[in-house]
Amino acid sequence: MAPPTRFSHRTHTTGTTRRSLLAGVAALGTLGAAGCSRVATASTAPGGDLLDRLRAQGVVRLGIAGEIPFGYIDRDGRLTGEAPELAKAVFKRLGVDKVQPVPTEFGSLIPGLGSQQFDVVAAGMYINPDRCEQVIFADPDYQMLDAFIVRKGNPKGLHTYRDVVEKGARFATGTGYAEIQYAVEAGYEQDDILIVPDQVAGLNAVEAGRVDVFAGTALTAREVVKKSAKAEATKPFAPLVGGKPHVDGGAFAFRPTETKLRDAFNVELRKLKKSGELFRILRPFGFTRAEMTDLTAKELCGG
Repeated sequence: MAPPTRFSHRTHTTGTTRRSLLAGVAALGTLGAAGCSRVATASTAPGGDLLDRLRAQGVVRLGIAGEIPFGYIDRDGRLTGEAPELAKAVFKRLGVDKVQPVPTEFGSLIPGLGSQQFDVVAAGMYINPDRCEQVIFADPDYQMLDAFIVRKGNPKGLHTYRDVVEKGARFATGTGYAEIQYAVEAGYEQDDILIVPDQVAGLNAVEAGRVDVFAGTALTAREVVKKSAKAEATKPFAPLVGGKPHVDGGAFAFRPTETKLRDAFNVELRKLKKSGELFRILRPFGFTRAEMTDLTAKELCGG
């Protein structure tokens, strides 16, 4: 979501554009808002009292960005995706039985969280130091490597961002994706990057020969090329950040005052990881065991 901003994280959508997804989510979000009280004001108690209030009202509002497979409304009008399904499991354990989507653009998730538009960001958001200055993260529920979408047979032999630079390949990635910075760090001129809305548009650009490569997360790259006769995904790889291989991790985000809720969320998340239930929740959305992780938010925040 494959989402971050951003870096986006994430880069994510695998068959429907972000724009069309947001239209459907917006409709559902409007209906949901009509039947639910406004998000309460920020907590002033030490550690926050949002968890207590969520238990009392029985519903938690999730900020989502309409990105497959991270958080979206399916064709039947049902809220789903790796983050909403995980939210349903965790918040039920915390005594909150209902989750309600609040749609927004990915870049508006952190501002929306701060302005009380929703209670938690459930969009598979990548953890990075810049974001850690604005929100607090649960530990990541998945880790993610990058991959390229290239023409069948990978004629230019593109396997890393450095390959793209050295071979003068025409490069594309998504709006606000982390991959923009990874390419720039490898030496690619940012003004030369073709920015497209999502993975589907990236696949189309590769198939049409407008670019040689589209960069995204390994998950979304492998999912979007499944029905393509002209393109394929490369093997996953870790981009270099500061000269060292970097692995991203996606997680739920909370307002900085709500440490009590974040900590309670982490307790239940660890139980789901230990039991294997987390993988069972994420697997239907294309995640593999390679995307399961023991990374912590502290590590990814740089602390």
